[in-house]
Amino acid sequence: MADLKINKFPDPILRSKAAKVTKVTQAEKDMLSDMARTMYLSQGVGLAAVQVGIDKQLAVVDVGDGLIKMVNPVIVKKEGAEACEEGCLSCPGATVTVERAKKIVVSFMNEDGDVKELTAEGLLARAIQHELDHLSGKLIIDYLGPIKKMLAKRKIRKG
Repeated sequence: MADLKINKFPDPILRSKAAKVTKVTQAEKDMLSDMARTMYLSQGVGLAAVQVGIDKQLAVVDVGDGLIKMVNPVIVKKEGAEACEEGCLSCPGATVTVERAKKIVVSFMNEDGDVKELTAEGLLARAIQHELDHLSGKLIIDYLGPIKKMLAKRKIRKG
């Protein structure tokens, strides 16, 4: 297992749309395990592959109910909305209030290549949506207006 380096804003990879995985191989399984280890060591609840410099649609999430490893995750249903404050391992020091769906259904492949569907609510739904934003090149600071966004970027850069 490898400890991966989490890329921080303004690293350009954080703005890239991750490539779809065509087949889950041992390399993807290893990446997901390494990502999970890095997430736990960083005390996060989720991590997307682009955050560690991997151009693949891979994400891991664990909000305390067990590790979920996702390949090519897609939200297929959303219900409700709620705003809550979020932080991000790639935007240290910044917290942003983000409105997200309260309940989602996400479709993905697991590490064995099997297609799964998961219904998630609360923090799990929020964490999954956050990681899917990363796979599309979106950061929490993108939810801010221009002035707050400028101040947040300054704060992140100072570390």
